[in-house]
Amino acid sequence: MKILENKVALVTGGTSGIGKATAIALGIAGAKVVFSGRREEEGENTANSIRQSGAECLFVRSDVSSESEVKALVQKTVESYGRLDCAFNNAGIESPSKPLHEQSIEDFDKLMAINVRGLFLCMKSEIQQMLTQGGGVIVNNSSMGGLIAFPGISPYHASKHAVMGLTRSAALDYAKQGIRINAINPGIIATEMMDRLSATGTSPEQFASIVPMGRMGKPEEIAATVVFLCSDAASYITGQPIVIDGGYTAA
Repeated sequence: MKILENKVALVTGGTSGIGKATAIALGIAGAKVVFSGRREEEGENTANSIRQSGAECLFVRSDVSSESEVKALVQKTVESYGRLDCAFNNAGIESPSKPLHEQSIEDFDKLMAINVRGLFLCMKSEIQQMLTQGGGVIVNNSSMGGLIAFPGISPYHASKHAVMGLTRSAALDYAKQGIRINAINPGIIATEMMDRLSATGTSPEQFASIVPMGRMGKPEEIAATVVFLCSDAASYITGQPIVIDGGYTAA
């Protein structure tokens, strides 16, 4: 039996990278998958990949910083499949790499609108639905940058630490109501975000060299952890950061 058979899963930021890999993995695990993003062509590509695994899926174009669009996304999920069993709040962006005093208010506000306000809005709508049906699972995508820090990206760290605060507090709010809420904390993963950082002058080989395992992680490795957290095998885990970083934060 597939571990998420007959479950309904929602993924934000599901058109590339970790989100796309997770949407596909949830489908392979047996879930009906609704995923969102702002790029329609990439959304259709992801949908085709999910359907190739034999899973049902639905792409909804959505901006997580918009309360009305988030509400509509959750409503569309329930209208299409009847319920919402698990949600992976993955949508997020990075900040420019520069010292804090050089960071612009515009970039800071844009980052917080997606990474923090967007997460809050998604959790709020998802939890409201899960309360009506007697439970569910939420996994938030933080970062190892939600636990430690690097120079030059203080707004990004602020946003990812906020993800951890929202995760831990909400997990305590709803633990007795059958809703488990955890966060994943990926390290250096081979995604489009890392490609953009590489374009600033740091090569993939340089990124890989600072990881104890000697390589960058794969989006599929993160996806496998999300699937586990959404499953009954993780039924006693809530309020936790799950670090997937090739040993970086152990050093």
